[in-house]
Amino acid sequence: MLRQYVIALIVLCGVTSVSAQEPVPNSGAAAKIDLQQVAPGDHWTYEVKDEIVGTILRTRTDMVTDVSKNEIAVRFDVADTGRSGNLIYDRSWNILREEPFKYSPNNGTGIQLPLTLGAQWKFAIDVTNSRNGLTFRRIGNSKVTAKESITTKAGTFETFVIETNYAGKNIQDPTLINESSDRTWFSLDVNHWVKRNIVRRQRGHVTENNTIELIDYGHKKQ
Repeated sequence: MLRQYVIALIVLCGVTSVSAQEPVPNSGAAAKIDLQQVAPGDHWTYEVKDEIVGTILRTRTDMVTDVSKNEIAVRFDVADTGRSGNLIYDRSWNILREEPFKYSPNNGTGIQLPLTLGAQWKFAIDVTNSRNGLTFRRIGNSKVTAKESITTKAGTFETFVIETNYAGKNIQDPTLINESSDRTWFSLDVNHWVKRNIVRRQRGHVTENNTIELIDYGHKKQ
C-alpha cells in the first residue's frame, strides 16, 4: 500500500513539473490576421476630408477584384464623379502599382505582422512616374506607437496606430524633395485601415493634409 502511494506521488509530481514548464496560452496575446482570407468582393468605403479647408473632398469605395499568391487587385470608385481606377497591393497592403506610379519593391505604407506595440521597420524604395519619366528615391520608417479604440460612421474598432514617415528625392532634380507623415489606425477585424491621416510637404511646405475615414465595409462570406 505504501509502495503504491509513493509511486502515485512520484507520478503526480512529474505531471505537475511538466505542466509548469509548458507555456500557458496567453488570452491577451496580440491577435493575428490571416491575409490569405482576403477575397474578391471585400470592400471598404471612405470619406476623404481636407483638413486644411475642413470639408469632405470625396467618398471613395475600394473593392477587391482579384487575389493571387502575392498580389491583391483593388478597384476604386469615387462617388458621383464617374472616376475609377485600379491599385495592385502586395499581401501586406503595400502598393505595388498605382498609375502612373510604379514602386520597387513597394510603396512602404503597408503593415508588418504581427502588429505589436513598439514594432518598427524601415524601407527604401524607387518610385517611377510613367507619364513624365521622373524617378524618386524614397527612404522612410514605420512604428507601431499605440493601441486605440476609435469610432467612425462604420462603428467602433480596436486598432493599432502606425506612424510612417518618409522623404523622396527626385533623382533628376535633387532639390525637389517630397515628404510625407502618415498616421494609420489599422483594424485586425476589418483587415484594413479604419482611419488614415496623410500630411504631405514639398520643399518643406505643407501641400496636403487629408484624413481618410471608414464609413462602411463588408467581407465576402466564405
